Amino acid sequence: MTSQNMNTYKVTPITALKENACITAKVPGSKSITNRALLLAALANGTSTLKGVLFSDDSRHFLQCIQDLGFPVKINESNQTVTVTGSDGSLPVTEGSIYVGSAGTAARFLTAMLGMSSGTFFLDASPQMRKRPMAALLSSLEEMGTKITYKEQQGCFPFFLTGHGITKYDVSVDINHSSQFLSALMISSVLSPKDFTIHIQGTHGRAYIEMTSKMMKQFGVELQTTCDGYKINANQTYRALDYQVEPDISAACYFYALAFLLGISGIVQNVHFDSLQGDVEFLHVLEQGGASLKDTPEGIQLLPPKDGFTFGEVNLNRCSDQTMTLAALAPFAKSTTTITGIGHIRYQESNRIQAIVTELSRMGISCQELPDGIRIHPGTPLGCHIQTYEDHRMAMAFSLIGCRIPDITIDNPLCCRKTFENYFDVLEQVCRDIQNHS
Repeated sequence: MTSQNMNTYKVTPITALKENACITAKVPGSKSITNRALLLAALANGTSTLKGVLFSDDSRHFLQCIQDLGFPVKINESNQTVTVTGSDGSLPVTEGSIYVGSAGTAARFLTAMLGMSSGTFFLDASPQMRKRPMAALLSSLEEMGTKITYKEQQGCFPFFLTGHGITKYDVSVDINHSSQFLSALMISSVLSPKDFTIHIQGTHGRAYIEMTSKMMKQFGVELQTTCDGYKINANQTYRALDYQVEPDISAACYFYALAFLLGISGIVQNVHFDSLQGDVEFLHVLEQGGASLKDTPEGIQLLPPKDGFTFGEVNLNRCSDQTMTLAALAPFAKSTTTITGIGHIRYQESNRIQAIVTELSRMGISCQELPDGIRIHPGTPLGCHIQTYEDHRMAMAFSLIGCRIPDITIDNPLCCRKTFENYFDVLEQVCRDIQNHS
C-alpha cells in the first residue's frame, strides 16, 4: 500500500500469494449498536457503561448531541468506553439546539425523542444530511401533535421542533426510504403515558428493526408484534446496564470479501453468527458464491471458493449496506450478478445505485441500473480514479478492487471517518501481513 493523504489513496494490488496465506483482522464497534445504546442509556433510569464503543464522526455527533441535551456523559476513547446517566425518560433541558452532522441515526433517533417529549429545539445537519429523507418521520411526529417549523425546505433539516409530549397513541410511519424512522419511534415509545401502537407502511430494513427490538429488550422494554406493526405497553422503563457493543459486521464484511476475492482464508475477530447485526447475512451471500464458513472461538472463519465463483441473483434487502461490497466482487465472477431489493439505497449517503453503475462503467465493466437493483457483468476492471461521493461505503468497498488490479485510486479516503476512521490503516496492515506471509 501507499501512503494516505487528505485527497486520495492509491491502492497497491496484492500478488504472489501462497496457498496458506490468510487474513486476520480486527474492526471497531458497531455504529448501529453504539448509537442505539447511547439513546437507550440516555432514556434509562441510572448510569450505563457502554464498552467497545465506536468512535467515528457519526458516534461523536451523537455523543455531542446528548451532552448538549444535558445528559451527563463521561468518555474514554482509549478504553472505548462511555458512561451515560439517564433521566428515566425526561429531558434534562427543555430548550436548545443540536447539530447531528451526517449521522442518520442521530438525525432520526434524536428527532423522535425530542418530538415525543416536551420542549422547543432547533435541529440542524450537514449539507449531506439536509438532502436525506426525513419527511416520513416528521409527518408521524406532526400526527402526534409535534409542531415543526422548517427553516428551509419542507420535510428536511434545518427546523424548529416543539414537542408537547405524546398526546396521540396510535401512529403510522412509512419506512420505504429508511427503517430508522420506525426504530426512532420504537425506542422513544416508552415516553408514552398510555399503550402506544405503531402501524408500519413498507418493508425496508427489517434486520435493523429486529436489532432495535432486541436491544430494547436487553435494556428492559418489551414490544408486542401486531398484524401491521408494534404495540408498546405503558409504564415500562429502560434499566441502566453495563453493555458490550459488538464489532461492526458491516466493517468486517470488507475483510471477508477481500479474503474471498483473493482466494485465501479470513477471520475477523469476535464476529459470530449470533450477532444482532443484519449484515451477518452477507457472509451467507459469500457462501452462496462458493465460500465455506465456520464459527470458531476467535471468530467466523471463511474459506474461499476453490475454482472461481458465481452469485447469480441476490436479494440484499436484509444487508443492503453491502451492495457496494458485492458490486466490487461481481466483475470477477464467472457469470452475471444481479442485485435486487435495494431500491432504497438511492436515498442514503449518496445515490448508491447510480454511484456504483457510474464507477464500474468508468472501469470498463458493463452494468445496468434496475428499478430495484443493479445487473453487473463479468470483465476485467481497468485502472481508475474512484469517485466516492462523500460516501464511506463507496470508498471502503471499491478499495477491494484495487487489491486485485493496478492503478485504483480512491478519492477522498477520509470520508471513512463517518464509521471507520482508520479503515485504510487497517487495510494496509492486513495487506502487509498477507504479503509477509506469502
